[in-house]
Amino acid sequence: MNPLFRYALTITIFCSVATPIATHAESAKPNFIVIFADDLGYGDLGCFGSPTIKTPHLDKMAREGIRLTDFYAQTVCGPSRAALMTGCYPLRVAIEKNVVEIHPHLHTDEITIAEVLRPLGYASIAIGKWDLAGHSQTDYSTELLPTRQGFDTFFGTPTSNDSIVNLLRDETVIETKADMGELTRRYTDEAIKFIQQNKDRPFFVYLAHTMPHVKLAVAESFAGKSQGGLYGDVVEEIDFHVGRILSSVKESGIDDNTYVIFTSDNGPWYFGRSKGHQKRFGKDAVAHGGSAVPLRGAKTATWDGGLRVPFIARAPGRIPAGEECSEIASTMDILPTFARLAGGQEPTDRVIDGHDIRDLLHAKPNATSPTRAFFFYRRTRLEAVRSGKWKLHVPSPVDTKWAHFNRAEDAAAIDRPMLFDLNADIGETNDVAASHPEVVAELMKQVEFARRDIGDHDRTGENARFFDPQPRRPDIAERATTKK
Repeated sequence: MNPLFRYALTITIFCSVATPIATHAESAKPNFIVIFADDLGYGDLGCFGSPTIKTPHLDKMAREGIRLTDFYAQTVCGPSRAALMTGCYPLRVAIEKNVVEIHPHLHTDEITIAEVLRPLGYASIAIGKWDLAGHSQTDYSTELLPTRQGFDTFFGTPTSNDSIVNLLRDETVIETKADMGELTRRYTDEAIKFIQQNKDRPFFVYLAHTMPHVKLAVAESFAGKSQGGLYGDVVEEIDFHVGRILSSVKESGIDDNTYVIFTSDNGPWYFGRSKGHQKRFGKDAVAHGGSAVPLRGAKTATWDGGLRVPFIARAPGRIPAGEECSEIASTMDILPTFARLAGGQEPTDRVIDGHDIRDLLHAKPNATSPTRAFFFYRRTRLEAVRSGKWKLHVPSPVDTKWAHFNRAEDAAAIDRPMLFDLNADIGETNDVAASHPEVVAELMKQVEFARRDIGDHDRTGENARFFDPQPRRPDIAERATTKK
């Protein structure tokens, strides 16, 4: 039986017998809007401490909802989107032709958030950057675009704006070399149009902004307005258009029944050591990336600055105002959480790494994270694990491919386990492994579990998924997959 059909049948049966959610406010199927920034750093919003970038709409959204301060994505764009869409670690999910690479071609037999919500009566749209059908503006798999992955419609671009952006409507290219300075507005226009057209039925809007990934571009009305330079201009424009979406939700009369989530796909670029970007941007190269302060590291690294991102959620009547939560959560939790909020459940025919975090979102008293351990992968290599306040880095070599995208001290090899108490040392500067050997030992057990279950650079996970007949994990030698 086709996995998607089997899952839809399971959902239908589940919905017919599911116990209704208790409170009146949660009795109707809620709407979901996920706004996914690209390369926005932990410290790039006013409500997360930015001293130069003004984000009044997101700050207000945080005051009216909840901030999750310990929320994780993945180290780079494609894997982060795979984790969000499937609720799983990128190394676990099935890739077209089983090819494990930096930017995955997400297999059609994987189940996305849109496919979870569709049998529950949801309309859905993907807007903006997809990056799960090929990391190219021209050489991508049409059969892996959003319309083949559960979304009713798509308006956006296949991948990053490294040089150009081509725009698609569903599966048809409608514009080549689009004006990047107009993308944030145009994406938002599409989102608002969809919201207004579907206000009388449950819907899911996935708005994945192209910005602030380089090439940076901004509308003329925002150029030069920020104290944070061009990067700040871009973020302030995104903030303005978040305000437009919130206003549209209110004007459509669905404010009390709509979850709006804002977060980022990974940490910010750091361009200070990249000769290519220094040549491209000049002496001001660093200013084209964001800030992860007070975290250590940047995009591509497994220091917290590479994966820990700002997260804001707002849903009046469901999420109390002015809340903050420091429990561990991640993009993988969004799929199971939305499924439960919609009256369904996450897929049951496969391992799902995410958890239902409704209690965290709703700021239930004494709610704790259902994530026992969060694993930090740099592409295929497992490099760290966090459990509670403790984070352990395991020995790992220098990232020769992307080391220049981090400061030299953050790109060095790690030759022994290093332990950090993130509550006392958010910047991961004080290694306390020697004084807590019992914590190191316990976290090493978690590392070995992940290597066995999910996989590693030299090992195929027992519960990694492969739907195609090609060799499993052709990126590693067979002897490496079976030696342990």
